[in-house]
Amino acid sequence: MAVAAVAAASIVRGLSKGYGSRRGQGAAGKAGRAAQPDAVKPVPIDRSHGDPELAALRQAARVADWPGMEAILRPVRERGDFERLTFLVANVEDLGGDFLLKLPEQLPGDPLALSVAGARHSAWAWEARTGYRASQVSEEQFRVFHERLRVAEEYLYTAAELDPASAAPWYTLCVTSRGLEHGADITRRRFEAGVRRAPDHVGLHRQMLQQLCAKWGGSHEEMHAFAAKVFQDAPPGSGLGEIVAQAHLEHWLDLEQGPDDLYIRHAEVLGELRRAANASVFHPAFAPTSSPYTALNAFAMAFWLADDKDSAGRLFERIGDHATRAPWRYRGDPERVFAVARQDCVKKRRK
Repeated sequence: MAVAAVAAASIVRGLSKGYGSRRGQGAAGKAGRAAQPDAVKPVPIDRSHGDPELAALRQAARVADWPGMEAILRPVRERGDFERLTFLVANVEDLGGDFLLKLPEQLPGDPLALSVAGARHSAWAWEARTGYRASQVSEEQFRVFHERLRVAEEYLYTAAELDPASAAPWYTLCVTSRGLEHGADITRRRFEAGVRRAPDHVGLHRQMLQQLCAKWGGSHEEMHAFAAKVFQDAPPGSGLGEIVAQAHLEHWLDLEQGPDDLYIRHAEVLGELRRAANASVFHPAFAPTSSPYTALNAFAMAFWLADDKDSAGRLFERIGDHATRAPWRYRGDPERVFAVARQDCVKKRRK
């Protein structure tokens, strides 16, 4: 159950081009025109998102305390809040080590434990692959990557069979589908299985959007059509408006320097961002059970890039110090890029 986004990650784990290319020049690139990055103190990224329950879960994972983790996760599963469940699990999968990997040996009939182990195996696979371009990943790295993903899928499918009402295994199966290059049709079937169980699950929609990105074999047209349909069908205040911002950030990322700025500053793009933000992060009903910060950071970066510093500034004031890795890592060191962007926009609003 992936960053964050992040986000991370979740948002994006496997870029077709590395962060270290033109985007990876750090905040001193295009961001440096707005502020002097060396003079701005980076904002540390807190994987707990300021969430006490997540902080407790991460601590339990660090000390290999499954009963402590279960005491937090089980009630979330029982009330069917799969958006929060996958958010919580996605933010411990970096801590598990052997502990989470071995859960299936200890609890082979527990679908919650299998879902957590599947998510950890998926994250472990991406660690082996790294975030470099495919041309920079060795044959051995790809072999380990695929082997770990196949193990993850075995645990996740077992979890889905044992707990057929849960959306959690289907979320991670969308991630593994991309890594194993199953293609858009299989990923869509998994996505649809997940949203039948959790129709408003923003994370599932993020994963489907990733599959439709050009870097994963899709196209800008498919990606934007999906985002537009999701937004059109979402109720006011839904977190699904974030999908529009994520689509425009992905399109921007895919363009060369120069055309990228022209794209995201286009009046039509800015209009779509504002409509999506007004119906989601700026709407009084916006109250995701996972975390508000993934959507707030996505819109903040999109508005900053689009030179709508007033809208971005409003979001930065709500974000405070709760930066997320994604999407800021698209411009380099996320802690520094976030700090530069925030100073640029908040200072502008105070004038």
